Amino acid sequence: MRVQRRPIGTSELNRSQRVRDGPRSEEENLRFPRRRCAWSRREQSAGRRKEVQERWGLGVPPCSSHDRPAREDNTNTRRPPSGSRSPVARACAPPASPPLPAPQSAMKLTCLAAAGRGGGYHSPASYLLELEGLRFLLDCPVDLSVLAAFAPVPLGVHNGDVGDLISAVPYYWSPAAAAAAKTGGVDAVLVSSATGMLGLPFLTRLPCFANTKVYVTELAARIGKLMMRELVEMHSEFVRYYGPDIDGPPKWMEGEKLDKLMSVLQKVVNEDEVKDLAPFMPLYSATSIDECMQKTQPVKYSEEVCFNGMLMLKASSSGLELGNCVWSIKGPRASITCLSSTVFVSAHALDFDYNSLKENDIILFSDFSSLNAMDEDNENLNVNGTDENGTLLCDDSVLRENGVNEDKNFQCLSINDDIADEIERIGFICSCIMDAIKSGGSVLIPIGRLGVILLILEYISETLHFSNMKVPIFMISGAAEKTIAFTNAVPEWLCKPRQEKLFSGEALFGHVELLKEGRLFLFPHLYSKGLLSAWKEPCIVFCPHWSLRHGTAVHLLRRWHADKRNLLVLEQGFDAELALKPFMPVAMQVLECSFLSGIKARKVNPLLRILKPKLILFPECMKSTCPLKEDSPWSFLHYSKGKTIGIPNIREEFKLRLSTDAAFGLDENITIARLRGKLHLSNGQYVLVAPKDQSDRPKQQLMHWGAVDSDRALSALQDRGIVCSFSADCYSSVGCERSILVTSPGEALVKVTSERTVIYCDDEKTTKRIYDAFSSICNGI
Repeated sequence: MRVQRRPIGTSELNRSQRVRDGPRSEEENLRFPRRRCAWSRREQSAGRRKEVQERWGLGVPPCSSHDRPAREDNTNTRRPPSGSRSPVARACAPPASPPLPAPQSAMKLTCLAAAGRGGGYHSPASYLLELEGLRFLLDCPVDLSVLAAFAPVPLGVHNGDVGDLISAVPYYWSPAAAAAAKTGGVDAVLVSSATGMLGLPFLTRLPCFANTKVYVTELAARIGKLMMRELVEMHSEFVRYYGPDIDGPPKWMEGEKLDKLMSVLQKVVNEDEVKDLAPFMPLYSATSIDECMQKTQPVKYSEEVCFNGMLMLKASSSGLELGNCVWSIKGPRASITCLSSTVFVSAHALDFDYNSLKENDIILFSDFSSLNAMDEDNENLNVNGTDENGTLLCDDSVLRENGVNEDKNFQCLSINDDIADEIERIGFICSCIMDAIKSGGSVLIPIGRLGVILLILEYISETLHFSNMKVPIFMISGAAEKTIAFTNAVPEWLCKPRQEKLFSGEALFGHVELLKEGRLFLFPHLYSKGLLSAWKEPCIVFCPHWSLRHGTAVHLLRRWHADKRNLLVLEQGFDAELALKPFMPVAMQVLECSFLSGIKARKVNPLLRILKPKLILFPECMKSTCPLKEDSPWSFLHYSKGKTIGIPNIREEFKLRLSTDAAFGLDENITIARLRGKLHLSNGQYVLVAPKDQSDRPKQQLMHWGAVDSDRALSALQDRGIVCSFSADCYSSVGCERSILVTSPGEALVKVTSERTVIYCDDEKTTKRIYDAFSSICNGI
């Protein structure tokens, strides 16, 4: 039976309700696609679903393939145009339902800031992700390499050739914080590393971020808090010398000094960022740090956190550094992996847990540090016979799934070549350190990577032990004592070999032996009590002030820069010549080193084959490196800084889970049943819960099926006071079609066949009476 409302004399279909007593043909399936319930459409927001639920008081019929098998004779309805109010539509939906909005992108992504020139480790990229009506900020770092534009605090008469450098209290460069402040607030911040939270106090002190939650791993939160406090403490050197900041922009942001600043900034930040000085901000205070930490919610690895009842957040180990993580966001419509800088096998941190990221729909690839180093990997890959054009991510050999052994992918990712390269690099650094010590020189290591410092200390300890040399080692930092203390108390954050040392009774790191032997000294400042009595040159000094603009590094460089026997170990990634400008002329040796900062290019494809995403969000600047191919098993969507892109819907449908009470309330004898319930969203899943009170359950039937007997239909119409009769030509017509003419209370035409029944009527009241008459003679629920 098919019931339609159509104006007499027209052929346009306004509303349709189709009820079948047999299976549909393939052609009909194409013409009449199955209708989704109002709140199961992808374009509906959570607020719209709640409004529909409360207004109608009805649940979703359990006819989805995820819940119960659908019968072939299910009712199939097409949505009518807006403005039509025929009660015929009540067979599957309540009356007067407002039209649904047009489909829109469920997600949006904006790249607020690209990785700084200091490297993706020190200044990771930052993003604004809009998902399910919620806004997430991914990382908020500070690019400390911009401090090179400022001169260190003068000491005595000689301060080097500062040239175009700014002699004033420095401002700090955080494009992510500046861009996020313009958005007017976010719902949550996901932090992937300790350096990724250095800019958060700029935001959390704003009124629009008062209710913002910050999610970060427990260890990264501890390290980040120590780094922020140390930054504020070192900044106080400038304040004590130049005086506190005054209201309004500083003088160096005006006139010729501004032009000099711009020329210096071009050397240390991305070219497109120099035009806007909004990211320059005066540093926050210690009070702002405390307020920021009160908003943090520390999490452990693999711990799932439910945000707003709609999304599940989980942090997985990245392998790059202690406490660093990769965030995954799972909701009812999509799952996203925010792939930050990662290392598969680490020498100190817990290995990259990529198995927990399998089958996520979307990967946001933000590991810029490894992508920028692809050229070196290309040479190695070409030797092994890959594509001569160097298209690493999309070469044909990678995209063919046939014959690809998944075990080989795991084997490729599990190779400890990352550790081998890192150990070889650190071994070379240690050999240079020992050469400088043997020549009578001292060594300054201003490196801010905790893992690298621990490994260098470990190898120096072994070298000194075998060479029987007694050289004092100093770690001068406000966070030195606390950092060294908790590295021996966090075994769950360390790699498996380090954890095994704990069970065997060994020290987790080599610096423990140095402390016991009295060769490693920890002091917060150069003027700390006890440092002068322990000081002896030549010596080795670690300090995390890699910008060379404040802290211990500045004072020791002024002391040692003229002696060619001394050694300075710097990390590559920023302008060393600009950093050393205030200390010129420099006679001491300078060793620039690069450390592992992310996935090697040759491991990207095996990782993608294991994770099996549907869509990869990739930076526009790498588009030439990764051209999109038609036979690619995954799709690419390119983004660029400052532009918002819409992410298409990945899942056409999503699952709805029935509660136990609602499931037991169904009739087991029929495949399709009527159900009344409340739609809840819990832990990222839609759940249909049966109401406690079923007494006010509506009596109206929502769905009908079965063949219609025309004689019974005529009697049912007449019983309801409707003046009607069979048309004269229906008796002579060949076939099963019969027509019923209705003359009162309004004009209508009803065509009855063995397969369908169509009602043509313009009058709303007459249509309802005819519909009720047919409902009385049809099977329904």
